[in-house]
This record gives sequence, C-alpha cells and structure tokens, in this order.
Amino acid sequence: MRNNVGMTDQLTRDSDHPRRSRRRRRKLRPAPLIALVVGVLLIGWLGWQFLVSGLVARFQYADQVNDLRASWAADAGAAQADGDATASPARPEPGQAYAILHVPTWGDAHAVPIIAGTSQGALARGVGAYASSVPPGRVGNVALAGYRTTHGAPFGKLLTLNEGDEVVIETREAVFVYVIDVPARDVTVPGDAAWVLDPVPGTADEPTRPTLTLTTSQDLIWSDDRSVAFAHLGSTRNK
Repeated sequence: MRNNVGMTDQLTRDSDHPRRSRRRRRKLRPAPLIALVVGVLLIGWLGWQFLVSGLVARFQYADQVNDLRASWAADAGAAQADGDATASPARPEPGQAYAILHVPTWGDAHAVPIIAGTSQGALARGVGAYASSVPPGRVGNVALAGYRTTHGAPFGKLLTLNEGDEVVIETREAVFVYVIDVPARDVTVPGDAAWVLDPVPGTADEPTRPTLTLTTSQDLIWSDDRSVAFAHLGSTRNK
C-alpha cells in the first residue's frame, strides 16, 4: 500500500513537472528585460538631448563668439595699420560663423553665433541663416532658424518676445538693432511655408527696408509646425 502511495506521489510530481518547467520558461522571457534596456537607453538619449547637449552647445557658443570678436579685433587692427578698411564678405561660406545674435530681454550673457546655412550641423552650432537671407542691415529679409529645445536651445524663449522687444545682431562693422513687430506666439505656419522667407514676407513686393524673420519649432516636442516672429531694423551703430 505504501508502495502504491509512493508511486502515486511520484506520478503526481512527474505530471506537475512540465507545468513547473513552463512557469520557469515564462519567467525567463526576455521581453521585460528588453523593455527595461530600451527604457534606460531612451532616458539616456533624452538626458543627452535636453541636458548634456545643451551644456556642450553653450560652451561652444561662447567659444565661437569669443573667436569672432577676436578675429574682428585683429582685422580692425590690421586695417587701421594699413589704412584700408576691410569689409565682411557679402555671402559667408556654408557653415561659417559670421555674426552674433543677442536678445537683451534674455539676459546680458545671451550671445549666440549666427551660422551660414540651416543644416543640422549648422543649427547644432548656433542660429542658422537661410540661404535666401541678406546680410544684416541690408534692405531685405534676414531669415534665421534656431532650435527651441535641444543643442543649447538658442530660440528656447522666442515665444516670450513681445512687440517692441529688441533683437541685436552684431557683425564686424556694425551693431544692428531690430524691433519685433509680430511676436512668434501669434504666428504658426507649416514647415513648408516658404513665404515667411520672402524679401517681403507674404507678398511679391520688392523690399524697401531691412527686416528680420525668426523661426523655430512651434511645439516643445517634434512637430512640423513653425512659430515665426517678424521684425524691422530700428537702429544701426557703426563700430
């Protein structure tokens, strides 16, 4: 009788064994581990994009601004010694930093290089000038783009500007003060709305005065919409 009971217990344990094995296999499925790894990688990527890349970009901004001002000072000294004024090139090379943007309401320390072009590489280094953009101070449209969240977020506060606020652009020869006419928070356009880059935005008219257009992402997360500010040249101070 004991032998039969023992055999029954053994059969019961044997019949339970496949279920226990299946339970173990379910516990060892890789999906939760993969989800955890993906989550960690995503958090790391977001941390890099919104924190680390911002700090790195701001240091790079400062270096480029200092390099520009040092080169301008050296050019001015050489021109004075030679008795010959040296003008900035009318059209900088793609990727070249050629001017400095400063918004007084964003603080005295705010200074961002303006880079020729709007490629990802250019926008990662500062504010990018569209190919159609005229040189600062010239009749026509200075059209600039900048990130709102990553890579130092040079236009992170663009939607806080009000009508009448100033945007300062410094070049080797002069300081140009543009005045906001239409704040960015009042204008949202699709990403392919090229009319905002026209010499006179929204019309086919020939330009008669210097203007400025600033564009950035409309949303803090990625979207194709753009927020756009328009300004006119208020004053010029030659160096």
